[in-house]
Amino acid sequence: MKAPGPEIPGMRLDLSDATWTDVRDADTDLALLPVGSTEQHGPHAPLGTDALHAETVADAGAERHDEAVVVAPTISVGVAEEHRQFAGTLWVSPDTFRSYIRDVIGSLAYHGLDRVVVVNGHGGNVPALGEVTATITRHDDAYAVPFTWFEAVGDHASDMGHGGPLETALLRATHPELVREERLEEARAGASSGWGDWVARTNLAHDSAEFTENGVVGDPGDGDADRGEELLELAADALGRLLAAVADRDVSRPADR
Repeated sequence: MKAPGPEIPGMRLDLSDATWTDVRDADTDLALLPVGSTEQHGPHAPLGTDALHAETVADAGAERHDEAVVVAPTISVGVAEEHRQFAGTLWVSPDTFRSYIRDVIGSLAYHGLDRVVVVNGHGGNVPALGEVTATITRHDDAYAVPFTWFEAVGDHASDMGHGGPLETALLRATHPELVREERLEEARAGASSGWGDWVARTNLAHDSAEFTENGVVGDPGDGDADRGEELLELAADALGRLLAAVADRDVSRPADR
């Protein structure tokens, strides 16, 4: 733990806006690292949807925590080659992504921010984040866990598609100016009803263009701003509970049996 210092206003310190002395004096070892993607989300939603959602949920979750927490800058390019056929999509390999996340968390830990929750907004990042946070916790001087917002919204989670009802709802609630409402019917017309092409519990499709005409999965028309507000509340409350658990956890590694 760091030595006691000045209380962080609002209990949240945004690293991009802080000075180095603000960070030095912050009385916390807890950080949030938002991680998203820059990828297609259909004709109606921006390429930066996943990064925006990760940052929004991280900020809201930090407000739920009753002690100080640092919010790191959002990592906005992730593991997204599955959307490569759609213009504007950016991606890195899982190896590159894991190495980058590990280095960033290592930087945070060097400054005493050695309990890190990675707030994720992109499904393609999930396997790599599970692997790298385990590696960090086992082998580095830090403790890290992943949190994917759309897995923490109760019964709504079953409606998660891509550029579909949940992502569109959260955009309408938090960044309504970025939703191209005039393209909504186009988005619905070219959408797939589900993710992938499944046989014998195996997805035969590697890229989203194999099963969706315009990149959308699910009906974005089912995602209004009211639903988006509810999603944000659910995700932020869940993240707040996780932050409390991470702050209180004994993170020493178990002895060999």
